Amino acid sequence: MSIATLERSETAALMDFDEIQAFLHAEARALDDRDWDTWLTFYHPDCPFWMPAWDDYDELTEDPQNEMSLMFYPNRQGIEDRVFRIKTDRSSATSLPEPRTNHNLSNIEVVNREGTQIKLRFNWHTLSYRYGATDQHWGTSFYTIDTSGPKPLITSKQVVLKNDHIHHVIDVYHI
Repeated sequence: MSIATLERSETAALMDFDEIQAFLHAEARALDDRDWDTWLTFYHPDCPFWMPAWDDYDELTEDPQNEMSLMFYPNRQGIEDRVFRIKTDRSSATSLPEPRTNHNLSNIEVVNREGTQIKLRFNWHTLSYRYGATDQHWGTSFYTIDTSGPKPLITSKQVVLKNDHIHHVIDVYHI
């Protein structure tokens, strides 16, 4: 490993709390702005995006391959497919018109740092407006961010929707 690579990795691994917070807010802003192409740049190609469901015993499902999930994309290609469908109106699940959203993040916590991997936990509350009505969704997200490259990337995303009794289709921009 060259000294330049080592220095870049060490510097990236030292991503401070303000930089982490700015990263999370920039991802949320891309959703609020419906800037889908920018939003996708936050994700590593191998990043799973999972929103487990609550089972009959009020426990979260644990296996997205064999149990019910509210949303599951095994990698960024699945997320890209969802964005393609949103952008081209090629999905019956797409909310048309797309709602206006406002994402609010709180309780951002660095759970663990190991090398260039940062594990995060934070709460979120999203308001969305469509057809003269405002809906709200809230929950907790768990991210792993890899800081080894020129830009931090989300390598794992799990979203726990706390108000899972919803009256319409929920999409990536609601969470």
